[in-house]
Amino acid sequence: MTRPMTQPMTQGTTVAIDKIVPGWSAPNRERARWLLERYPQRRSALMPLLYLAQLEHGHLTDEAQRQVAELTGLTAAQVLAVSSFYTMYKRDHVGRYLISVCTSISCYLLGGDDVLEAVEIQAGAHDGETSPDGLFTVEHVECLGACGGAPAVQVNYEMIEGVRPEKARGLCDWLRTASPQVVFGDEMQALFGGQRSFDWGPSETEGAIAPVPAFGPYGSVGGSS
Repeated sequence: MTRPMTQPMTQGTTVAIDKIVPGWSAPNRERARWLLERYPQRRSALMPLLYLAQLEHGHLTDEAQRQVAELTGLTAAQVLAVSSFYTMYKRDHVGRYLISVCTSISCYLLGGDDVLEAVEIQAGAHDGETSPDGLFTVEHVECLGACGGAPAVQVNYEMIEGVRPEKARGLCDWLRTASPQVVFGDEMQALFGGQRSFDWGPSETEGAIAPVPAFGPYGSVGGSS
């Protein structure tokens, strides 16, 4: 049985983590302990620790990757090989809201490129760039698994389906003016979405607080819609 997150690890591990990542917040140091404790070999915690480091630093700085390497017993080159392969690990500064527009075949045929252009104009950032005010990062992505609800868009990995260019512009304006601390897929779907792939389940009670997947053990969820 997995020990609860609140149960401390051995003193030796605690001291090591505090020395390796002294600048991390106390909750994130505790999350790092909990993640390392879940695996027989600490190197197996690499990917969740990268998300945690990204949440702590805002993106995966060189220092953050070196810290993760030391935590996992890997080399910096091995960590970079993973962080540079998966696109959801961000090694450059990311805005407060990461807007991801799907341009795969279903979304492309239903106007995904037009949605992307609308987002670029309204956010003030081209694909792959961050707006000068640091509010938005815009990117095109491959299949989000919502072909039945194309075109699909994500904000901090929270899904919106059936988005049209005019709604994409409204989404950017809403994020700028409402400035939500937590973004909820259900809320954005109701405001800016259209056709969905299928009826969703119960309303969500947690959303994303940062451009990192919303997942309780990372501390990247918050709020109640």
